[in-house]
Amino acid sequence: MSELTQVLRHVLPVDDPNALVGHTTGDDAAVYRLSDDRALVVTADFFTPIVDDPFDFGRIAAANALSDIYAMGARPLFVLNLVGFPRSLLASGILDEILRGGSAVTSGIGVPTLGGHTIDDAEPKYGLVAVGEVAPSRMVTNDAARPGDRLVLTKPIGSGIIATAIKKGEAEPPVVAAAVDAMAALNDVAAREMVEAGVLAATDVTGFGLLGHLRSMARASGAAAVVEADAVPILPGARALAEAGHVPGGSARNLADLAESTVFGDAVEAVTRTLLTDAQTSGGMLICVPPERLDRLLERLDGRTPALAVVGEIVEGPPGSIRVG
Repeated sequence: MSELTQVLRHVLPVDDPNALVGHTTGDDAAVYRLSDDRALVVTADFFTPIVDDPFDFGRIAAANALSDIYAMGARPLFVLNLVGFPRSLLASGILDEILRGGSAVTSGIGVPTLGGHTIDDAEPKYGLVAVGEVAPSRMVTNDAARPGDRLVLTKPIGSGIIATAIKKGEAEPPVVAAAVDAMAALNDVAAREMVEAGVLAATDVTGFGLLGHLRSMARASGAAAVVEADAVPILPGARALAEAGHVPGGSARNLADLAESTVFGDAVEAVTRTLLTDAQTSGGMLICVPPERLDRLLERLDGRTPALAVVGEIVEGPPGSIRVG
């Protein structure tokens, strides 16, 4: 994350009153106001295959891209495909399956694919440009967390570790299936219910891991956070695979990057620290819920998301600092 921050410092600030959300707060998507009650929400996301099945890869990539729209409290309007694929393999049918998987997700929620862009690339890549809409008054951002807010997580973590094990042929089929189901699940229900509950701050958990995204949200909000490690849901098999050494480079970098801002309790062992910073793909929503609205949100989400857990709290303290116990 620190390396990305250094790169983004070269992006010029935007002086436009209609640009409601840009790159400066590290939010999940850009937001541009069209009128007093309408704003566009736009994001782009793509990556290389993390599972062997091309149809599942397409589903996961599409769900991952749409997640940034949902994290802003918005509804998706349409998408564009982003594809990098070797021309020599076009006849293999692999790309057909990837696109079919992505379309299965978007068409399943009535979101049309209106085009896209494809390049000849030696390493396959797939994702989406996703365009959504939100009322500015109901927009959810990562800079509106307040001390006292409870942290609710809606998917288990550990997908980066499992994806690394898949590449090495070390992940058992039930472990892979559980991870695919979680990653391909949309965050639409969580997004809709958090907006109805009056939530103002949230983010989705992706490449910087649970603690990395929490740090960004706490820092942008001028607050600190406390996390209960034992309360965080973990994908089946992820802990054992981490113990066996199947840790992606991105997860290791995340942990190192958090060294100065995170204090781990003595009882939080090394494997748990790795899991909490594991680079996720299409992770869950991390929602900041005022305590008086927590029970209502939990009741509305019960049984409707891949996981549901209260994992911590926003507190007073140095902006971006985290205590893990």
